[in-house]
Amino acid sequence: MTISADRSPLEEQIAQWRLYLRRRRAIHGPDVEELEGHLRDQMAVLTEAGLAGDEAFLVAVKRMGSLDALSREFAREHSERLWKQLVIAPEAAGEPGKATRTETLIVLSLVVAAASAIKIPALFGLPLSPDEELPPFYARNASLFVFPLLAVYFVWKHGSAGARSLWLALPFAAGAVFANVYPLRTGADTLILTVLHLPIALWLAVGFAYVRSRWFDDGGRMNFVRFSGELVIYYVLIALGGGVVTAFTFMMFGAIGMNPDWFVAGWLLPCGAAGAVIIGSWLVEAKQSVIENMAPVLTRLFTPLFTVLLLLFLVTMAWTGSPINVEREVLIGFDLLLVVVVGLVLYAASARDPQAPPDFFDGLQLLLVVSALVVDGVALAAIAARISEFGFTPNRVAALGENLILLVNLAWSAWLYACFLRHRGSFTALERWQVAYLPVYSVWAALVVVVFPPVFGYR
Repeated sequence: MTISADRSPLEEQIAQWRLYLRRRRAIHGPDVEELEGHLRDQMAVLTEAGLAGDEAFLVAVKRMGSLDALSREFAREHSERLWKQLVIAPEAAGEPGKATRTETLIVLSLVVAAASAIKIPALFGLPLSPDEELPPFYARNASLFVFPLLAVYFVWKHGSAGARSLWLALPFAAGAVFANVYPLRTGADTLILTVLHLPIALWLAVGFAYVRSRWFDDGGRMNFVRFSGELVIYYVLIALGGGVVTAFTFMMFGAIGMNPDWFVAGWLLPCGAAGAVIIGSWLVEAKQSVIENMAPVLTRLFTPLFTVLLLLFLVTMAWTGSPINVEREVLIGFDLLLVVVVGLVLYAASARDPQAPPDFFDGLQLLLVVSALVVDGVALAAIAARISEFGFTPNRVAALGENLILLVNLAWSAWLYACFLRHRGSFTALERWQVAYLPVYSVWAALVVVVFPPVFGYR
């Protein structure tokens, strides 16, 4: 039997292999085509020897080795080229210089636009000054200074510009209205909830701009998850560099008897924080095809640490009998901890071969999810007890909803992990569940922003 006799299913298998190979960030572009050429050559030899097309495919893939081994071997053989691609412009790697310069100009223009948006309110009597308290307007609209511009970048970058993309402006317009139309007083619980939840709601709109029409494709949503994790890492690195710049600014101007507070607080920090979101996104987009994602690597490191942390907390709480404090700051901290756990599960799934058998790390992930599930249950019990004793407040209702959402996510994730470890289910089911559940968080955040102020008041 020749390859052409079984062409359709065989080509589909090769396409799946090629797609999975492209996910190995050390191999990309023409290199994938080169490896596919080697694969087809191997298959041609095997079919001439009498193997069927699907048999030749399996044997050829086995001979070429695992994709992890291919990535490592390719990185060793092309380390100099990969390093150059990582630290210099893609033009040296063969990309058209004009396209690179165009993107650079667009990114710099968006950075300037984000920095300018931060300063425009000062023209209307809302200055940023180290001698005055931060006006609530900036906290309400922090995400609106940057996220719409980031969406514009993705609309241009991913080729989805046009009338169909105009609807992406609607979530940002609605966010601007609800963030500013309510007469929220300074320090009001509903104001703080709006500040915390509006970025979560609007990040979903950024996600739609990023994945274009592939939102309902599992791969599209998972790509956005990968991007989000990489952006956080790059942003933290940029922030650390910004901290060094700030320290040297104070040192140099202090040496000549000048106080740079007005410049740092009014210009450097706010404009730098806004522009860094655009710059970080650009770096993630530019370098993600060159090196392996960092977020899954960090997941391997922090999963054991967070598992031990949660277990120690549960043992200590049981030993001392001390209940969880349900004050707002404590609830926010616990919710962030549980979100980190969900993130660890997501990024572990994003880098895992769905076809690989269960291993020790999968068991550790299940232990982490179960521990987080118990912590969430304890927090929910404390919140319910507080509500039954003192009644409803916006903070308690928001915490109740968020912890219920996390409970559903963690509980079903634990069940799917357990089924996978017992060989009664596939890892793909867990990955699909995680990415399909993501919009729930943004929808709840939008409800908090829109519904809570008129229900619970503005004071």
